[in-house]
Amino acid sequence: MLQKQRYAIIGYGVMGEAILSGLISKGKINPKQITACGPREERRTSLQEKYGINTSKDNFASASGADVIILAVKPQKISSVLKTLNGSITPGSLVISIIAGVPMQRIIDSLKHMAIIRVMPNTPARIGEGISVWTNSPEVTDDQKEIARQTLNCLGTELYVEEEYYLDMATALSGTGPAYVFLFMEALIDAGVHMGFPRRIAEELVLGTLRGSVLYYQSIRDHPASMRNQVTSPGGTSAEALYYLEKAGFRTALSRAIWAAYQRSKELGAEISHSLQPD
Repeated sequence: MLQKQRYAIIGYGVMGEAILSGLISKGKINPKQITACGPREERRTSLQEKYGINTSKDNFASASGADVIILAVKPQKISSVLKTLNGSITPGSLVISIIAGVPMQRIIDSLKHMAIIRVMPNTPARIGEGISVWTNSPEVTDDQKEIARQTLNCLGTELYVEEEYYLDMATALSGTGPAYVFLFMEALIDAGVHMGFPRRIAEELVLGTLRGSVLYYQSIRDHPASMRNQVTSPGGTSAEALYYLEKAGFRTALSRAIWAAYQRSKELGAEISHSLQPD
């Protein structure tokens, strides 16, 4: 199905490039079916040489000739970008937005186009290992849903949700999630260095431990608490370490951090929505 679609990717930053790269490598899309749009000439030239895609600085013209339009700009730029696209979307086209905090209704109102899909991906999509949470407006057809599903599978895995408010939750949990994991990794590595390991050995130990733990969890799928108990002997080293983590409020701090990210996601959405209100 993807091989029949013409794509316009509005915004060619990290996620925009991840999408076009995934479409070409995993979706087997002909690069000439993709047009990436943005203002920087040197970036357009670089992507054209690297992937063989079309590039343009004209959002309106690119969207007019596309079956699937992907909005991948930063939230602060969405108001001006939507103005450049107004009137360019043909009735049978699908608009996919990966912009955090922007409700589908605001895009519908700005573009006067009803078929909208909203997605929250995360950065492992850059290597085809991301997870994308998505939902759609009622006017999206079954064929368009399948196009979206296949497109997102080029970035890793996809998870459909019925209600749009789950997207703000996903922003805090999975969208921001890699930052929590990297901070955790950094703390473990630094602790290893503090004990006396060379940094390269500490990094390998932490990476292998995290990779193995995730794969083990995926194969067993028991409750995490039960799996934690498997490696926690009474009076042992794990019990001692976990005692100090709980005493320091590790679990509470992480929960509060995610809740704070969720609240901030909703605040950003309200700010962006206000900026999209007609003058």
